[in-house]
Amino acid sequence: QVRLQESGGGLVQLGGALSLSCAASGLTFNEHAMAWFRQSPGKEREFVAGISWSGVTTMYADSVKGRATIRRNNNNQTAYLRIPILKPGDLGDYYCGAAETGWQAETLNEYIYWGQGTQVTVAS
Repeated sequence: QVRLQESGGGLVQLGGALSLSCAASGLTFNEHAMAWFRQSPGKEREFVAGISWSGVTTMYADSVKGRATIRRNNNNQTAYLRIPILKPGDLGDYYCGAAETGWQAETLNEYIYWGQGTQVTVAS
């Protein structure tokens, strides 16, 4: 059974850093591109960042380009996302997805496995 487990969300400070992890099991991790998507209240799930099976190729949404970093470790079957300076638009529920192929894509339907998500909200 495939399982993707996100961690690292919770209360964050705007201007602070966000670091998320996605631990995968039950699949041949290095055969799948991985990505992070974000869903805000009342909005559709949107692409944030993706990484190819090897980790060599990455792509980012315009909203995080130049700020975020996606990476992966195929030895421990984990994908990561880091956003060092959080903006209000970064808040929401973050989902980790595994693509059907090894090449990253921005479209939702390219991803066949999903985690349950981790919520990122601003600390008051």
